[in-house]
Amino acid sequence: MSLLTHVLVCAFGSGSWVAINGLWVELPLLVPELPEGWALPSYLTVVTQLANAGPLALALAHRLLRPAGLPEVALIAALLALGCTSCLLLAFLWRETSAVGRTRHSTAFLTLTFLLALVDCTSSVTFLPFMARFRPAYLTSYFVGEGLSGTLPALVALAQGSGQVVCVGGNATGNATAGPEARYLPANFSPAVFFGLLAALMGICLAAFLLLARRAEAPGSSTQDLLAGQVTLSAFRELDAPGRGAPDGDPGVREDGEDKVAARSLPRLAFIYALVALVNSLTNGVLPSVQTYSCMAYGARAYHLAASLSSTANPLACLVAMFLPSRSLVKLGFITLAGTTFAAYNMAMAVMSPCPLLQGSKWGEVVIVASWVLFVGALSYVKVMTGAILRGHGHGALVWCGAVVQLGSALGALLMFPLVNVFGYFRQADLCDARC
Repeated sequence: MSLLTHVLVCAFGSGSWVAINGLWVELPLLVPELPEGWALPSYLTVVTQLANAGPLALALAHRLLRPAGLPEVALIAALLALGCTSCLLLAFLWRETSAVGRTRHSTAFLTLTFLLALVDCTSSVTFLPFMARFRPAYLTSYFVGEGLSGTLPALVALAQGSGQVVCVGGNATGNATAGPEARYLPANFSPAVFFGLLAALMGICLAAFLLLARRAEAPGSSTQDLLAGQVTLSAFRELDAPGRGAPDGDPGVREDGEDKVAARSLPRLAFIYALVALVNSLTNGVLPSVQTYSCMAYGARAYHLAASLSSTANPLACLVAMFLPSRSLVKLGFITLAGTTFAAYNMAMAVMSPCPLLQGSKWGEVVIVASWVLFVGALSYVKVMTGAILRGHGHGALVWCGAVVQLGSALGALLMFPLVNVFGYFRQADLCDARC
């Protein structure tokens, strides 16, 4: 066991989703600048879903090239190099637009976003197999790094700050007087600097991976141990082996009779998969598409805090699930109901835009930010626990879980895109005119 290897594994894991998470927390500063405006998150959601073609292409390539498959180290290095290059190009090209039909679009930003999403989606099926070269104990550091992939960009975005809105008074033009115009004050540093920092984080991940590739144990030497005890935290190990090594009176790690029945009940499994589909549809497709409409009517600061703090809620919820797991389907159902209630509030405020509840009040800002954080946190907990339950049913259950995750996410994104961009059911607020 090497402390340096733990640090390198953590840095390697942080590159899994750092790029896309970084784009989401930077959206409050991009929305006022890019031609898509408030509809930009819906474009980003669809582009991210399209990038799932990467894992599909990888699976097809492995099947066609059997038994040799693709060279693992070269593939991961190429993906991380693509991520570094795309982040660096974003720093210089994020403002570039071009005409598509009769409308200008952020073609450079959306193209590079697709490449970054391709890297991150493909990392889900390449990084963990590479970790089979190391002892199972190193997986804890890898999952810590995965959590940092959401936390680090959020912390950088909080330090960056959101440009506050000032309203410049109107000018008299003939018999009419133009209303005040909203102007965004500059943030502490520009999006170009933020994308440069993302490129640096991806570069650190690439360097850590290259060092790990040289330190890796012989392939296959620890694969059996990895499969036997993939997660070293006792809570998850005991979730899959109820009662093993746990005190008789510890209800936190034992599976009760209801769970044993649920494990063999087709309707209960169907319920779990329904939770997976619902949760991922809301968190990956439906709500992200309308976050601007839900928050921006309360001001740029509310949107900035909601985007940044909700990104940190995901890894925090994973930590809670590690130390306070619950496999009770009744409890998970109530947590899902609570998260869906917060989602409904967020959606209602988006539908009510430009005049949501408590607009112009500090309490309105506090409530919408808290609602977004609790929505993401509650449903992230459900994601982790449903995955832990299905993991106990073997490889096939996890394959179906992954398929349902992608199906729910895609359906949510495809449902919201025409509602936002074609039918125009959501309206922007005039930040300098509170009249409704």
